[in-house]
Amino acid sequence: MSSHTPRKRFGQNFLHDHSVIDRIIQAINPQPGQHLVEIGPGQGALTQPLLQRLDHLDAVELDRDLVALLTTNYADQGLRLHSMDALKADFCGLVETNEKLRIIGNLPYNISTPLLFHLFEQKACIADMHFMLQKEVVQRMAAEPGSKTYGRLSVMAQYHCQITPLFVVRPGAFTPAPKVDSMIVRLRPYPQPPVNIEQPALLANVVGQAFSQRRKTLRNSIKSLLDEAAILRCDIDPGIRPEQLSLAQFACLTNQLSQTTAPAAPTT
Repeated sequence: MSSHTPRKRFGQNFLHDHSVIDRIIQAINPQPGQHLVEIGPGQGALTQPLLQRLDHLDAVELDRDLVALLTTNYADQGLRLHSMDALKADFCGLVETNEKLRIIGNLPYNISTPLLFHLFEQKACIADMHFMLQKEVVQRMAAEPGSKTYGRLSVMAQYHCQITPLFVVRPGAFTPAPKVDSMIVRLRPYPQPPVNIEQPALLANVVGQAFSQRRKTLRNSIKSLLDEAAILRCDIDPGIRPEQLSLAQFACLTNQLSQTTAPAAPTT
């Protein structure tokens, strides 16, 4: 395989440890007939073993040099490359029949959180997602209320998906080696959200405002959205900090806000 110099601006760290690759493939367990989409295939460490198990594979890659490399190596094996920024990709547009996509990828650390939110917006067409992420990001996603790592990403990810951290990957599995541990995580979008929210779009407003100044008490952090009386109607102490609230409590606050916010007019 041709060599490619990893580019820092793309956050490229190429996986080369075959034992880790085998373990990831086992966790994904791809089956013929399934529609998988790989984000950031890089030099093809996961692409090749996936293609051995699938009829075809879609892949989204931003680096044009890697697009050329992957096309040369795998186009005749069923790889369909999309040269684009994953942050702007219409993943649901790849759906061909009455199916749901399986998304995988070794996500660049510098775009992992915005990319996750981009995918949450398209969860209706996604069956599951398996990602290599910075270990700290996975810990934040799976954190429980009251922990130091619990925050905006925790609440929003847990609203959209069932989160299962799988295993740690050490820096030595990559070239160049990152300075931190990575982790494989499985995300399964909920068919129905785990909590009832009348206007789901407002949840991000409440959660974002609450954690914008996380050292403040709840009454102070969300005072621009809800007064103390509204917080008390959710049976929540206004004097606690946002990281102590459960998803269900954030849902209650969001529903309080929805009572004072007119729903957006439908587009024509």
